[in-house]
Amino acid sequence: MTPSSDKELNGLDNPSFMGEDGKHYCSSLDRAARGPEEGRDMGHSGIKLAYTVMEVPPWYLCILLGIQHFLTALGGLIAIPLILSKELCLQHDLLTQSHLISTIFFVSGICTLLQVLFGVRLPIIQGGTFAFLTPTLAMLSLPKWKCPSWTQNATLVNASSPEFIEVWQTRMRELQGAIIVASCFQIFVGFSGLIGFLMRFIGPLTIAPTITLVALPLFDSAGDEAGQHWGIAFMTISFIVLFSQYLKDVPVPLPSYQGGKKCHLSPVYLFQIFPVLMGLSLSWLLCYVLTVTDVLPADPTAYGHLARTDIRGDVLSQAPWFRLPYPGQWGVPTVSLAGIFGILAGVISSMLESVGDYYACARLAGAPPPPKHAISRGIGVEGIGCLLAGAWGTGNGTTSYSENVGALGITKVGSRMVIIASACTMLLSGISGKVGAMLASIPTPVIGGVFLVMFGVITAVGISNLQYTDMNSSRNIFIFGFSVFAGLTVPNWANKNSTLLETGIIQLDQVIQVLLTTGMFVGGLLGFILDNTIPGTQEERGLLAWKHSHKAEADISQLISKVYDLPFGIGTKYCAVSWFQYLPACPKRLPGGKRMDELKAAGQESSVRASSERDSEIGADTRI
Repeated sequence: MTPSSDKELNGLDNPSFMGEDGKHYCSSLDRAARGPEEGRDMGHSGIKLAYTVMEVPPWYLCILLGIQHFLTALGGLIAIPLILSKELCLQHDLLTQSHLISTIFFVSGICTLLQVLFGVRLPIIQGGTFAFLTPTLAMLSLPKWKCPSWTQNATLVNASSPEFIEVWQTRMRELQGAIIVASCFQIFVGFSGLIGFLMRFIGPLTIAPTITLVALPLFDSAGDEAGQHWGIAFMTISFIVLFSQYLKDVPVPLPSYQGGKKCHLSPVYLFQIFPVLMGLSLSWLLCYVLTVTDVLPADPTAYGHLARTDIRGDVLSQAPWFRLPYPGQWGVPTVSLAGIFGILAGVISSMLESVGDYYACARLAGAPPPPKHAISRGIGVEGIGCLLAGAWGTGNGTTSYSENVGALGITKVGSRMVIIASACTMLLSGISGKVGAMLASIPTPVIGGVFLVMFGVITAVGISNLQYTDMNSSRNIFIFGFSVFAGLTVPNWANKNSTLLETGIIQLDQVIQVLLTTGMFVGGLLGFILDNTIPGTQEERGLLAWKHSHKAEADISQLISKVYDLPFGIGTKYCAVSWFQYLPACPKRLPGGKRMDELKAAGQESSVRASSERDSEIGADTRI
């Protein structure tokens, strides 16, 4: 397996998931449960799997692997509210930050269930997207929405005062309205089948600058956080690099139990599974030790004070044990044209990323490549997820989490049931106020160190899309280089010279300001226009290699039906009207006899193999 095949389009694979030979290493969950080479199903992609997409592992494996997926997504989920808190004037209101974290957990759980059950139906996590951050920050930087100076002073902020609450909630409601309206566009593109048409004109030279410019403009935010104490930030980075790169192939012996072997030690590759979580936890612990010993300064004006763990300790005691997020909890959303057009750029970028995630996820889960109707349904359900995120008020949308696609390559478990268990974990965490409060109390420089690693990987992922193109071509070098550089230069100039862009029409001025200060919109648009207008062969543009990597074989229609058909008999037993199959997001029905023959042929081999393996495993393997 090559690194490019694991993330076909633009995946955000955690580097720790790969060895130097490009292969994904099994975790102990599949090694211990199934043995090194036997007892594993061969997925459609040729990858040896413990459980394929339609199989159900034992309940304890579902729970453990579900929690692991939640922890893998944890870094991205908490990063978004923490970045937004400053622009929402909430940097000194930790309790509200914890509520935002709980809300994004809860909505991500709902959206994951919708996607796995009714969307693309692959084992893929839904969560907040960094593609929405850039236009969001651009919108909140408008003069109308800049935070009052008194909100920057902790001594002047009374988090419970009506005045302060109105300051941040008006900004959140504006953001909610923009996300809700923009999500309607994604719903239309998905369920109308338009995404298939648009993908004809979008290639690696459009996606590469777009994804690269998602993370590059965030260098200022990452630097500000890490700069509160560079020593702590670099320590966090060092831990993550140590675990994810140097110790990734080192197994940790942990006790396990099997009927035949009783209690014994099994190797678990903890460092490659949880490098970010372990690095963050160790840095957090060290900050606690330095706080208790008064090594870190207690003076709020001194350098390094924000690395102390006691300055945020009261938020944990203030947070309720149980808090159920609900739609409209911050008030009725408001709408402005500037916000809508800015968020639309994020929606388009998010859709491109998700299509790549679908193909990569199918490959790692042992499923055939997703057909057009499944992709259309997946994008449409993601649009519904963004609509729900806007209604609940996460300050962000939802997208497929590429980090969790990479996690499938570790565990070799592609079962949908595992992701359903993970969604339930997110829902439970979302209604527990203490969980969000604990995560909101992470020291600022520790967060900054995590941001430096995370944003660096996302930037590199965008560039990795160029592997499909001919980068010896001066045409391609020009398109990518110019698009990225313009995506940095134009927003920087627009921020400094906003008065020169004024037309006299306030609404139009805001739209222009948001779009021109959104780097991924500028870079992605230039890449799209230049790639489709400058002459070049399909091979040179990377379209042939890209399409070949996403091409489904013609002889797997029965497997496609089993994996991607709607659940609960929708379209077959229920709602089986003749026109149903002509909807772009609905599966195309085969003639009755042919369909039954193919489904039997598809299930015969796997059922025979599974019956012998599952019976022995369930009876003998009680390892946790």
